[in-house]
Amino acid sequence: MKLRSLDLNQFRCFDALRTELPTDIGIFHGDNAQGKTSILEAICVLLRLQSPRTSTVADCTRFQHDSFAIGGALDTDDTYRLRMQYRESGRKLYVDGEAAKRTGDYLRHSALVVWMANDDLALIRGGGDGRRRYLDFMATQLFHDYRPALKAYEKALRSRNYLLKRDARPAWDQIDAYTTILHEQGLIVTQRRRELVGALDPLSSTAQFEISGKNGEDLQINYAHASGEGDDLAAELASRRDEEARKRRTLAGPHLDDLELMLNGMPAAKFASEGQQRTVALSLKLAQTQLFIRIRQQPPILLIDDVFGELDPTRRNYLMATWPADSQKLITTTNLDWLGEDFASARRMRVSAGRVE
Repeated sequence: MKLRSLDLNQFRCFDALRTELPTDIGIFHGDNAQGKTSILEAICVLLRLQSPRTSTVADCTRFQHDSFAIGGALDTDDTYRLRMQYRESGRKLYVDGEAAKRTGDYLRHSALVVWMANDDLALIRGGGDGRRRYLDFMATQLFHDYRPALKAYEKALRSRNYLLKRDARPAWDQIDAYTTILHEQGLIVTQRRRELVGALDPLSSTAQFEISGKNGEDLQINYAHASGEGDDLAAELASRRDEEARKRRTLAGPHLDDLELMLNGMPAAKFASEGQQRTVALSLKLAQTQLFIRIRQQPPILLIDDVFGELDPTRRNYLMATWPADSQKLITTTNLDWLGEDFASARRMRVSAGRVE
């Protein structure tokens, strides 16, 4: 699948933008704060309905505006025109001009996406929230039941936490109604995450070994779930009722899960060098790419934000050698010093003050 064009209206720094996109390799270059990353972000929001930079797409609205719109032509076996309109009252999704009744109907016409960015180091150094987002972004693209289960879980979690905070003495009869939802939907989330991590582990381990020059670096990723023994979240929450009454929040469940990243048996966040951590981050994203191809039999669109200037030649060459030849690669960079003969056919587009030349 290839995105041939992109139309923006009131998105981030853009008043309006219409541009054709190369279907092989495209490089958006220019100074910082000109809109390069926002172009890739808009593509991700259009295709996956979520931003890799913020937890809510409302933040993507241009300053002093309350709505935005994104559209584009996507080539698959057919050509579809996708459009998303967002405003404070809600969003509207269109496929070939017709309103999509359900989110799933829209996403079935869309493409797979892998987002790579210079700040992917946060996957190793940051808190668990970023690693959960990494898993969720993959799982929603691979498993049809994941997104509905995750949304239902998050909605029930907000309600349950509200009830825990509302009263000095928790109304457990009301709280337990949401506990049941957390257990049922959380079981789907937990099982899918475990399946995902099991498939990612050997792929990321191989990538780490190869990028590091086959010098014995052993990357292992483990799923640290927070749903209790046997994934019985209801029983786990029941056993922690007194603690929840004191702390007034839900103390177990997939919203507290994490991804353990171990390099040579040691936590990568504490004991790996910066170069090793960058390799771990790159390995995780390359494993995601390979997993999409293995499960869905189609290459994802690669959105690569300001990565190449930070990669040394070894990592840069491995990335280029392993990315799918027939995938669309859209890249941002502040300089072109690293550009070599491998990018001779790439289309270069300069971004300046919200304009693309």
